[in-house]
Amino acid sequence: MGEFSGRDIKKKRKKHRWLKKTWRRKAEGLKAKYDPLEGSHSARGIVLEKKVLEQKQPHSGLIKCVKVQLIKNGKIITAFAPRDGAINHIDEHDEVLLEGLGGSQRGQMGSIPGVRYKVIAVNGVSLEQIRRGKKEKPRR
Repeated sequence: MGEFSGRDIKKKRKKHRWLKKTWRRKAEGLKAKYDPLEGSHSARGIVLEKKVLEQKQPHSGLIKCVKVQLIKNGKIITAFAPRDGAINHIDEHDEVLLEGLGGSQRGQMGSIPGVRYKVIAVNGVSLEQIRRGKKEKPRR
């Protein structure tokens, strides 16, 4: 580590960047490759069915989810219907808007098994406003 060691430090730093998980994923473009949303923050889809999942240990409870087929690429994913009574306002064949759940390292959140996305709008209207009774869901 002498006066002229800048080149060595730079080379070593470049080499060790590959050991960092986040940098490696970014450099290899793995998010865009494996992400059903193809790198975008939200996507629209059609609800295929409603389903109920059990929480992972040590929690107990039922999680209300929907199976959704994305419009842009036809992939089928499971999305979480957040808050109390939200699942009652989502019907089969509705068009929903999805976004990531916000778990760390692109994963699921908390005790929800394998679910990485949540519903934020139904038929173009915010699910939260429908749930609170401020707006009515448009009929298709």
